[in-house]
This record gives sequence, structure tokens and C-alpha cells, in this order.
Amino acid sequence: MIRIGPYTLPSQVLLAPMAGVTDKPFRDICRRYGAGLTTSEMVASNASLWKSEKTQQRLAFSEEENPISVQIVGSDPVMMAEAARLNVGNGAQIIDINMGCPSKKVCRVAAGSALLKDEKLVTQILEAVVASVSVPVTLKMRTGWSLANKNGLQIAKIAEASGVAAVAIHGRTRECMYRGEAEYDMIAKIKRHIHIPVIINGDIDTPGKAKHVLESTLADAVMIGRAAQGNPWIFRETIAYLEAGKQLEAPTLSERRDVVLEHIKSLYDFYGEYKGVRIARKHISWYCRGAEGGDSFRKMMNKIDSAEAQLECTNLFFQQLIIQGDKAA
Repeated sequence: MIRIGPYTLPSQVLLAPMAGVTDKPFRDICRRYGAGLTTSEMVASNASLWKSEKTQQRLAFSEEENPISVQIVGSDPVMMAEAARLNVGNGAQIIDINMGCPSKKVCRVAAGSALLKDEKLVTQILEAVVASVSVPVTLKMRTGWSLANKNGLQIAKIAEASGVAAVAIHGRTRECMYRGEAEYDMIAKIKRHIHIPVIINGDIDTPGKAKHVLESTLADAVMIGRAAQGNPWIFRETIAYLEAGKQLEAPTLSERRDVVLEHIKSLYDFYGEYKGVRIARKHISWYCRGAEGGDSFRKMMNKIDSAEAQLECTNLFFQQLIIQGDKAA
């Protein structure tokens, strides 16, 4: 088990925060299947955005989410500290700082992984946020800014010295974006040199891969991101493999259908029909990945604008898969 401040997490398999993905409906499903911690999509530290509909939706949580972890992003120490205080006042139990996002939009304003270039500013932000709240502060980071400047160890040492409770490290530099394979040697090195929990992230897409990286790096937990899209079952499968060496069977088509329908209904309830239907499209696409006829179904789904039609077509698609599977058996 992994402990972050006063919180002992129920598993060492965590959900990575992902912009546009880890909203409340998705987090709820991942928690049900065993994710030991779920974190909000990143929330800007800019006070002028706090009351926007998008920010309010990102800060919606379920009673079951305990501890509640909110990720903040920005480059000004004072604003980041204020954002941390505001979110703790609204119920956040862990504040996560984003220094890992590689997107041009975020890095263009010297936030996210762009901060890794400025160790002095990193120190100022971390010290300001830790001093501003009484809850644990965690850091999401990368192994460095570029292949020529892998300063992840220095950043992790700064985090520990600043009072950060745990670091989650993606095994790529900002320069790498999501290209190539994640490398874990730097994370193993960081783990050897700091004493706070280290969470490893990047390309962890199977239970076997999770076990391998935990054993090879001695990290305290794994954080799964893209591999959980359309596949929340990866959490229970990974936990079973890590705890008992047990390889669970893949979810049945009936279970997959039921979860897809539940998920998209929750999106309609959360966002309203217009926005919910459009957000549901990408989730349906992920759930159908690899299924026979999935490509043509996804193209058709992108043309559907009503919740009723989207539900009906999704249910019919999976029913046909179930019937085909029964015939083949």
C-alpha cells in the first residue's frame, strides 16, 4: 500500500489525471474497478477562471472519492498558493501540482512541464503551495525538459525538500511528448535518492508491465493513464496480478456493454445532452477499440446528435457482438 500524508490508499494502482478525460463520470467508474486514487483534470490557477462552467465541472466530486485530489496548474507562486487554498476550502484533501503536461498550450504560458527548465521557480511554487495549505501536496512531473537536460532527480529533490508528500513521474521528457517508449532508469535513480513515495507513470498498459516496472524501479505505485481509456477493468486486473499473481479474464461483452451504457448516461446527466453526447463519442470509440466492425461504428457514432439515438445504437452494437459471440461458442 502507498501512503500520502495521512491517507493510506486502498491500492497502489492509481488513475493519472488527464485533461478532457478524467472527469467525475470517468473517475467514478475507475474507482469502482479499483483505482486507489483519482485526481481531477488540471484546474488553472488563474482566479478569473474559477467560476467558469468548465472549472466548476472539473471540481465536481463524488462522496466516494476519498481522498479528494485536485490538480492545479500555473506558473505564479502566489496564484498557485491561492488556488490551493481555495480548493482546500472547497473540500480538496490532496493538492496535486502539474509540472508534467507537455502540451504547447500549457507550456506556452510557462506552466506544466515548461517549469522544469526553471528550478528556482519550481522551488518557489512548491514552497508557496506547501506553506499555504495543511493537506498533502503532490507533484506530477517528467524526467526533465529535454533529452539533453534530464533534471528529474534535481526536481524530485527540490520537491522533497519543499515538503511535497509524493511525486508521480512520467518516464519521458517534455521534448519527447508521448513519442517512443517510456524509460524507467531515471525513475529508478530518483527512487534511490529520495525518501518520499514515488509513483511511476508512462506506458503502463498491462498488469505484467505494472509488475515489471514496480520491481525494476522499486517505485511505490503505478499510475495508469491512456491504457484506462475505454478499459477501466485494467485496475482490477492489475491489482489481482500484483497481489496474487492472478490473471483475470477480460470483461464479458455483457459487462462491457453495461458499463458503456452506464458511462454515457452519466455523461448526459453531468454535462447535459448536447455536450454529453459529444463527449461520449470519444469514450464509446475507446470502449469499441478492437471490436469487429468498430471502425465503421465509430464513424457512424460521430454523426449522431441525440442521446436517445446514441444509446440505442451503442446498445445494438454490443448486442450484435454478444449474439455473434454466442454463435461462435
